[in-house]
Amino acid sequence: MTVEEGQILWKPSAEVKRGAIITNFMNKLAKEKNIKLDTYEKLWEWSVNNVEDYWEFIWKYFNVKHSQGYEQVMKSSSMMDTKWFEGSTLNYVENIFRNKVTKQPIIHSKSETRNLSIMNWDELTDQVASVSTYLRRIGIRPGDRVVAYLPNITEAVVAFLATASIGAIWSICPPEFGISSTLSRFKQIEPKVFITVDGYQYNGKTYEKLNDAKEIVSEMESIEEVIVIPYVNETPDDSMFENKSNWSEVLEEKGTLHFEQVPFDHPLWVLYSSGTTGLPKAIVHGHGGILLTNLSGQVIQSDIKPRDRYFWYTTTGWMLWNTVVGALNGGAEIILYDGSPTYPDHSVLWKLAEETKMTHFGTSPNFIQDCMKRNVVPKEIAKIGSLEAFAYTGAPLPPEGFQWVYDHVQSDIRLIASAGGTDICGSIVSSSLILPVYAGEIPCRSLGISVYSYDENGNPIYDEVGEMVITKPIPSMPLFFWGDEHNERYEESYYNKYANTWRHGDLLKITNRGTAVIYGRSDATINRGGVRSGSGEIYRVVEAIPEILDSLVVDLSGYNRKSILLLFVRVKEDVHLSDQLKETINHVIKRDVSPRHLPNDIIQIQSIPMTITSKKMEIPVREVLLGRSVDEVVNTDAMRNPESIEFFKGLADCLKTKIYDE
Repeated sequence: MTVEEGQILWKPSAEVKRGAIITNFMNKLAKEKNIKLDTYEKLWEWSVNNVEDYWEFIWKYFNVKHSQGYEQVMKSSSMMDTKWFEGSTLNYVENIFRNKVTKQPIIHSKSETRNLSIMNWDELTDQVASVSTYLRRIGIRPGDRVVAYLPNITEAVVAFLATASIGAIWSICPPEFGISSTLSRFKQIEPKVFITVDGYQYNGKTYEKLNDAKEIVSEMESIEEVIVIPYVNETPDDSMFENKSNWSEVLEEKGTLHFEQVPFDHPLWVLYSSGTTGLPKAIVHGHGGILLTNLSGQVIQSDIKPRDRYFWYTTTGWMLWNTVVGALNGGAEIILYDGSPTYPDHSVLWKLAEETKMTHFGTSPNFIQDCMKRNVVPKEIAKIGSLEAFAYTGAPLPPEGFQWVYDHVQSDIRLIASAGGTDICGSIVSSSLILPVYAGEIPCRSLGISVYSYDENGNPIYDEVGEMVITKPIPSMPLFFWGDEHNERYEESYYNKYANTWRHGDLLKITNRGTAVIYGRSDATINRGGVRSGSGEIYRVVEAIPEILDSLVVDLSGYNRKSILLLFVRVKEDVHLSDQLKETINHVIKRDVSPRHLPNDIIQIQSIPMTITSKKMEIPVREVLLGRSVDEVVNTDAMRNPESIEFFKGLADCLKTKIYDE
């Protein structure tokens, strides 16, 4: 069945609306503030027209645990300089642990090498107490940095909670990052403690990592202690480290769990931009800002409740790992998986959903479309009736992907579409339990986030594609970039186009219904003869063709050469890129995007260059094709498939002599 963008695929029942957390929130707002709002759109408008009142009510609605109250909610001379809840002191981890229920499960964890394990609140409390006591004993104090070279396993969550509980600052990279990629991140923040696994397994292959860890540590003079977590070996040889402890030794430390009280904007963690085109931005978020964003964006927006079982397929190198941890603020149990989502086959995550009785399943559009192409039918693979919500983020998903979820996962499931990013560690446009699901669209703008689509002159536009901007401050905007002493890089990253307005870097359409559609990165905008289009529009129509597994579009226009648009496609194993298939591709682009966006050439390729977080690397590939060296524009350690860039190095030489007709 053909599905059109904007077609309604699911509607909440009256009973579902009555039971939604957001409905209770609106009722409390009416009762306590006499602010009566009966629709999501009205609530959003109030939240962005009164950002100070909205975030204060979030604080009060959830009764944020704190030791000292705030003097004022917001002080702002500009968006960059905004201060929130000054005077207050609290601890992010203490707010998580107030959800503790004795003997209740809280972390479910599985990997390619480990069977499913379940940790309850009591065990989590004991382990966090031990690790935090150990860190204090070796001299770690508030503001010190603890870094981890860990996969998505229970120990990573324990180590983070212990670090943040004492006011130290956390940062993590997955062990699939190479040495230089890891150093480009951790070296910026001069950590004192380095936590590592001995290795990991992915797609059935084991990777030993202690020698890499040794080299990383040797390059950072600030490291005072190394903690080794056995993962692929029971007793790994850690003799290459001088000051070291084994994880089991750390857990033997005796102590009680204590929560260091820190200012609202005390740094909680450091996240990083992709780092594929230069030194990663070291993005610092605070205890209070992330807490309020979790409560607003996950509990109210996504309706995360106690005893929900919440899962995203992610690595520790993607902000979604932090989002999973954030679900603990809603009292949800979290589910971790380390390994390939397709090893030994495409059933692995669906069977995990059955085994854990998962309620919230989160993944990427790439995984959804891969399942579509391979005719995977999840509801026939596993018993997944416990699922209440199915979520995706990271890239646009075409309407056909929405329909696949309802046809092959569950016919009455809530599909949660969202987009945001590492920069704010949350969603900017999202979904709500009280709103319908529209094919190919994100249902709403997130509460408290004044997001619009702007034209080139900085005017809001509707039903047209423009720049995604945020016009008012929110609590989880970065405190600063580490090492960016005068905020020059920070300002250049977000405020370089519109005055006192955050430019996020995505192409966005806001419909007259208030829904949103993302069209990819604005720096990958394709302008052909004055007709602008996002790469996502082309991906949608091309990747709907059954023979096409994936695609990458690169615009070489505007560089003192003829207008050249190249389309790279990855086809199914038994398919060849024939002239007939090229005609089909051109036909759908001409019909569904525009005749001006027909590629000058369509080229078959074995692998699409991807970042570690599975984002297509359009800009680095463009720069390579324009003659810049790979070393200049790509950090291959930050790629999921670094070998894929070699093809484009060779193609760049051909482009110097080959002439494409306009």
